[in-house]
Amino acid sequence: MSGAGPTTAPERLAVGFARVLRGAGLDVPVGSVLTFVEALGAVGVTRRDAVYWAGRTTLVRRPEDVDLYERAFAAFWEGAPGAGPPAPPEVQRIALLLDAEDEPAGGGEQPDDGGEPPDATLVVRFSGHEVLRHKDFAACSRSELEEAQRLMADLRLAGALRRSRRLRPSRRLRGRPDVRRTVRGALRAGGEPVRRAHLEPDRRPRRLVLLLDVSGSMEPYARALLRFVHAAVVGRTRVEAFTLGTRLTRITRQLASRDPDLALASAGRAVADWSGGTRLGEGLRAFNDQWGVRGTARGAVVVVLSDGWDRGAPEVLAEQMQRLRRVAHRVVWVNPLKATPGYAPLARGMAAALPYVDEFVEGHSVASLEQLAEVIAR
Repeated sequence: MSGAGPTTAPERLAVGFARVLRGAGLDVPVGSVLTFVEALGAVGVTRRDAVYWAGRTTLVRRPEDVDLYERAFAAFWEGAPGAGPPAPPEVQRIALLLDAEDEPAGGGEQPDDGGEPPDATLVVRFSGHEVLRHKDFAACSRSELEEAQRLMADLRLAGALRRSRRLRPSRRLRGRPDVRRTVRGALRAGGEPVRRAHLEPDRRPRRLVLLLDVSGSMEPYARALLRFVHAAVVGRTRVEAFTLGTRLTRITRQLASRDPDLALASAGRAVADWSGGTRLGEGLRAFNDQWGVRGTARGAVVVVLSDGWDRGAPEVLAEQMQRLRRVAHRVVWVNPLKATPGYAPLARGMAAALPYVDEFVEGHSVASLEQLAEVIAR
């Protein structure tokens, strides 16, 4: 193809066919045309299939251009119509809907933009509850906090079990003999004691004691944690609930109502030192003297929900924690600040109490309270 123009039959054919392809919209570089000329020189220009495959292998580089090539080849060699620019691809209208988890799939109204209705609807779901479960209570809006409190209503606290003094019939062939059942069985067998019955100690859930810090430093978390305490009181037996601030307040009776709004309002009226100062040591002393050492905390799982900020003497808090640890089965400390990156228990109250704590866990979100329920159930 050097010189002023094509001089041989393959060159003239290749140049003419390349112009047709470019006019139809196919990208045909000069290098491909030269290769096509060489191919035609090898296979000749007299056989239609040879020319077709020579052009297809040298001029077509993308699978989506094959149809255009075939129509252009038919128009160029056979004079068939339809070798113009490719038809625009068919456009399918798809409506993209973002709906909440509670709405039925595709059940929401489709947006009306004044145009033709879409051919299909693609619904994209997201779980707002899953995001909220891990969100810090302190960062929740009022509506999110109310929703988090509704999620906490589904929490189920299964308490740890302990051996009871009561005895129950045993299926095993050991333990204390059950004379009464053995005699009844012998009477049914004609007076022959064929099988001896036994008794074993019964198992009862351990008492759960919840001590909630309602001081000013716990204000972002106290109301959400109070909902957790309410779920524990109404969800199982043998639960006692108290608040700690500048004094000790028992709120078990106020939280006994299954209506959360009524229960929380009643507890709020009973707690006089809400969002006040913090005297954890003195509050624990009052609990140990009036309730804990006398029996409420004996053998119980005691859960303290507090950030550990105490304005009292740390020696007093350490002494009362030691007293509590002697009688309790386990002491669990729930600190909402523990989830904060870089947190260290350096507050005087927290440092004084930590040596007497069996479990030190987070309590800043619904998910962390679910983990707390598992810790209590161990």
